[in-house]
Amino acid sequence: MRQRNKKQFTHGSGIRFGMGLYRLCFIFVLLGLATVTHASELNASVDRDKIAIEETVNLRLRYSGEESGGQPDFELLEEDFDILSRQQSNQYRVINGRAESFVEWVLALAPKREGELIIPSLHYKDQVSNAIPISVSEAQSHPDSGERKVFLEVEPDKSKVYVQEQLLVDVRLYTTIGLHDIATEPLQITGAHVDKVNEQRYERKLNGTSYAVYELTYAVFADNSGQLTIPALTYAAVAGRRDPFSLFNRNNQRLRLRSQAKTVQVSPKPDRYSGAQWLPASSLGIVQSWSQDANTFAVGEPITRILTVRAEGLRAAQLPPLPKLDVEGLKTYPDQPQQEDQTGPDGVTGSRIETTAIVATRPGSYQLPAVTIIWWDTKNNRQRATQLPAFRFNVSGSAAPAVPNGEGGALQTLVPGTAGLEAQDHFWRNLAIAALASHLLWLLYLYHLRRRGNPGKGQTVTNNPLAHKDYGTGAVKRAVDSGNPCHIQQATLNWLHSRWPQFEGNSLGDAARQLGFEELDELQELLSAALYQQPPKPLHIGKIRRLAEGLMARRAGHSGEAEEKEALPKLFS
Repeated sequence: MRQRNKKQFTHGSGIRFGMGLYRLCFIFVLLGLATVTHASELNASVDRDKIAIEETVNLRLRYSGEESGGQPDFELLEEDFDILSRQQSNQYRVINGRAESFVEWVLALAPKREGELIIPSLHYKDQVSNAIPISVSEAQSHPDSGERKVFLEVEPDKSKVYVQEQLLVDVRLYTTIGLHDIATEPLQITGAHVDKVNEQRYERKLNGTSYAVYELTYAVFADNSGQLTIPALTYAAVAGRRDPFSLFNRNNQRLRLRSQAKTVQVSPKPDRYSGAQWLPASSLGIVQSWSQDANTFAVGEPITRILTVRAEGLRAAQLPPLPKLDVEGLKTYPDQPQQEDQTGPDGVTGSRIETTAIVATRPGSYQLPAVTIIWWDTKNNRQRATQLPAFRFNVSGSAAPAVPNGEGGALQTLVPGTAGLEAQDHFWRNLAIAALASHLLWLLYLYHLRRRGNPGKGQTVTNNPLAHKDYGTGAVKRAVDSGNPCHIQQATLNWLHSRWPQFEGNSLGDAARQLGFEELDELQELLSAALYQQPPKPLHIGKIRRLAEGLMARRAGHSGEAEEKEALPKLFS
């Protein structure tokens, strides 16, 4: 009886245990379904929703659920924001006994404009994040109106300029913290010519705070009158110490600095200005120099006059050409003018250099007219004139007769016995000497090439297949096998010289003309195309072999002819 009850008890306990296990599994399935239902979420959040135009906002995007790689499409963000940095992390944690895993992206965003912006909804794994409005205000009115550690300012040196007058614009980056990886934006202004003229670093105190300053200076020349807008500039930098042993430098902060836009009034040329060309400058001068002492001028001897116009606050391209010389008895030969711009903290200084060779055709006293340039003094706001005084000099020697119907700009031909003819003789003598020297140099160069291509008994050529004692058919075969057009050409010439001693020449063309072999013409054409044509034409080795066989089958006028003809059938086999 007891045994039967025990069996019944055991059977009932088993049923109850099975029911409990079933319920437990059912509960776990429900929990799993609930977890799956609530796990797949994509949430977006920001650290602040009101920022200034030069500030940044951090967007945190979190996806909870099964993650198998990839990332959301962030292109929609770039319509209103610059993405300065992005970081991704995968995390797993347990809270109150509940396991949770998620992937998170953190993006540093910088607004592109002021106003009400929207961080749009982003998509990932069939999930959509919430959109977030961001309010972007203008930059602070004054850079030092607060305890700002880093800021950017743009400062023009004038609030009003004339058209084409130089305007200096300073762009300064102030910082009290360490910055690195600074990315600067060059200044570009519509309707103006802009040149960067200076770059410097220094320290400055503002409201008792010491700043390190990085300054760029630009020279701006407005093309038209009206209002000139200097646009806001954007610099990017990383604050914090660069740690070479850290992969992510998480303690660093990415900064995006933005300046305020500025406007400058550009006035037209004043009505009272009477100059032929508008020249607004802070200073302008003219300097004259000569290639030799002005007291040693002689008839027929050229002397060079150099005029230099230098203007502060003007580019060289703005300076006008000087008036041409037109003095009876003087022949002038102007050279191409030179223009040069020098830059510095005070902007651009332009120079125009005009060089003229002068030749007197008769003795006497001459006077070069004064050179006057009218310009606008931007410092004193008035018209001024800079003048190079008239220059008087004497010319000695005998008069040279004028050539009838000669061109005004050409040198006159002088008769024997005059000083001008002596100078001209010196010129032709020097020209002849130069031509003779050039011809001798060419002969030496060709001789050097000939010696290099025909090494003597005491010379050794290691990397050339022609470096053999014989100049026979074997050398030609080795050259053809090498595929080098230079070696083929030289080996063929050597063979021709050894087989036809009467042949005198340094090229296959010479050989073709002297010996009359048609193979040489074709061979020369193929080798020239490979040596001198651009791009070089590949050699047709098969055709080169046939031409060489035909060439070496030619009859020769020496006793070794029969032996060579016997070796020909085996030469290219």
